[in-house]
Formats: sequence, structure tokens, C-alpha cells
Amino acid sequence: MVQVFDQGIDHSRRELPGYGAKPPNPQWPNGAKVCVSFVLNYEEGGEHVVDNHKGKSDASTSTLNGDEHAEMFLTESGAAATVPGAQRYGRNIGLESAYEFGSHRGFHRILDLFKRSKLRFTSWSIGRAVELNPQVVGQMEEAGCEVASHSWRWIDYDSLSEEEEREHVRKAIETIKKASPNAKPPIGWYTGRQSQRTRRIVYETYRELGLLDQLYDSDAYDEDLPYYIKSPSPSSSQPSPPLLVVPYTLDNNDMKFGITPGFCTAEQFSSYCRDALDVLIEEGQRGQPKMMSIGLHCRIIGRPGRFKGLQEFVNYVKEREQAGDVWVATREEIAQHWRKVHPPSE
Repeated sequence: MVQVFDQGIDHSRRELPGYGAKPPNPQWPNGAKVCVSFVLNYEEGGEHVVDNHKGKSDASTSTLNGDEHAEMFLTESGAAATVPGAQRYGRNIGLESAYEFGSHRGFHRILDLFKRSKLRFTSWSIGRAVELNPQVVGQMEEAGCEVASHSWRWIDYDSLSEEEEREHVRKAIETIKKASPNAKPPIGWYTGRQSQRTRRIVYETYRELGLLDQLYDSDAYDEDLPYYIKSPSPSSSQPSPPLLVVPYTLDNNDMKFGITPGFCTAEQFSSYCRDALDVLIEEGQRGQPKMMSIGLHCRIIGRPGRFKGLQEFVNYVKEREQAGDVWVATREEIAQHWRKVHPPSE
């Protein structure tokens, strides 16, 4: 059994020591030194989109989101688009089109690479994006990939009320489950721009659905291994088991093509990821195996000039997999493995 950390309710405490100098051995299958988790963010359609056709069409069938301003984050316009005052309060058709490249072409290019490489990824899928293009869920599941939740919209949830966020959590789960040929609800959760309430709301919603024993949370970047935290919603009348956290990454992530400082070339991306994997393999060889996440976005790494870097890194991962150094898994598989090998101490 492993330690359960206490982060309080609504992040009222910070856990700074963590595992410390002696992290648990994850005992990855087949003695692998590193567990590699690829994550594909499917967000296209869930970003900020202004609707200047309000009142002219049926809102229930609109493909526009009715936001106050156009999207400003992780665009081909680079850092300039995030400068205060740069918001566009009308439609930004060019930017919307750049996002649509992700659903039109980037998604299929990336999925095809993983199918040909016989590797699987987990997808953080935005509920609204799935609603607008539900076929992607079946395509990913058919390839053996996991479809997890990236909440309902690709927005900052700190600006919503608790009631609004709770409704978004429910809608995301229902939409992904409806789009799944197997009616499979998302088991993993990553909001990204979460509020202090997000983790508690997600926990309570999954408790209502009877899925707490499967839920894992990835709204964290603080470890190279999974860990447990005390229930973010303790209750004397309802199950309140510890919550499993499977940390994500912002550094081994193609988002750095869209922020400063960041990657400029495919080689920089592949080299950075390769160096990270090499370091973790070396640590594993010294008796401390770890986990490595790689974050991908359809509209970013799906562009041919960047895609070359993903191809090169995937090929390297395959080499290390064949050498027995790497286990490539979905995050659901990682969560299942961790619960089996390292149940919580309470």
C-alpha cells in the first residue's frame, strides 16, 4: 500500500513533500523502466467562437458557441494573440478555420500513425467538440484508444459558477458516452483550466454514477508517477475513497509550438521528448521506474512540418519498447495497474 496525500477540499492544502527521495516502484508490466502515455487533445469545436447569428437560427442546432470573444490561446498567431487587449469581439473566421484543420486532417493523420505503429493513446476529448463530430469517438475506440473527458468546453472554468460547471461535467460525460459505439463513459478526467471546485465536482458526479472505483484525475503536473489523494468530497453517508491522480505534462507537449518560449521545429520537439525518455529510462535502470506523458493536439502536431517530429519520436519509442525498456499504455490501463499493484493505505 502507498501513502495517500491530503490536498484538502477545493485545493485548500498544498502537498509539497510528495513521495520524496523514495518513490514507490510502479512494477510496470514486463519489467519496463518507463510507462509512456501519449495523449491526444481533441478540442476542435469546443474553443471560444462568437455567434453573431443569434436570433437568426435555432440555437439548439448551431455549430457556434455564443462566446463574447474569439479564441486567443494556442493558435497559429503565436504569442501575440494572448497579449491583453488583443481579444476579437467578432468572428475570427481565419482562426476558426485553423482549428478546423485539426478535425479535418490533423486528427486522421495522427490516428493513422498510431494505428500503423500499433500504439494506443488516451484522448482528452472536449464534450462540445464530440457533439459536433461524434464519429471520432468510435474511430478512436476501434483503434484501441481510450476516450477520456476534457470537460464540456475548452475554456477557463474559474469564470463559471459551481452550478454551471457541474452541468458542464454532466454534459461532457453524457455526450462522450452517447458517441461511443460501446456506450462507454469517460473514466479519466482532465479539464486543464480548472477551477478550485473542479476536482470535487467531478468526484461527486462520478460518485452519483457509481464510477468512483474507476475514475482517475489528471489535472496535475507534479509527479512522474500516479498517486492518491484523500477524498475531495468526504461524506459519512456516501462512499468517499481516495482519488487516484495520474499526472499529465505541459513540457513534453506540442502546445509549446504555440507559446513562448517553445518549440519552433519538428526536430526540437522530437529531441526534447527523446531526451526526457532517455533520462527516465536511466532512472528506471537504477531501480526507480517512472511514467512519461506526451501531450498532442490535432491542429498543432497534425501539421506536416511538425508531424515529422512525432513520427521520429514514435519510431524511437517503438525501438525502446522492443528492447523491453518501455510499456506504452492508455491512462485507463495505467490506473488499473496502479490500483492493483499499489492500493491506497486507507
